[in-house]
Amino acid sequence: GPVAETFRVIQGAVNEEYVRSTQGVFQFELSGDGGGTWYIDLKTKGGSAGFGKPPVTADVVMSMSSADFVKMFT
Repeated sequence: GPVAETFRVIQGAVNEEYVRSTQGVFQFELSGDGGGTWYIDLKTKGGSAGFGKPPVTADVVMSMSSADFVKMFT
């Protein structure tokens, strides 16, 4: 779905430069279609993004609808 596709694109864009400059972990609690817990880790070496809880404690937790999440990142 659109949420999974958005995270696939984000994962492809994550690199060491973003990790070095951001140093943050973002957790998204999404409601609606494709919802659930998702994360973007821009703190751990190499960075990562995907479904589930982040590998380390999140610095920011955002709750929103999956539709608003997709709008925010497109």
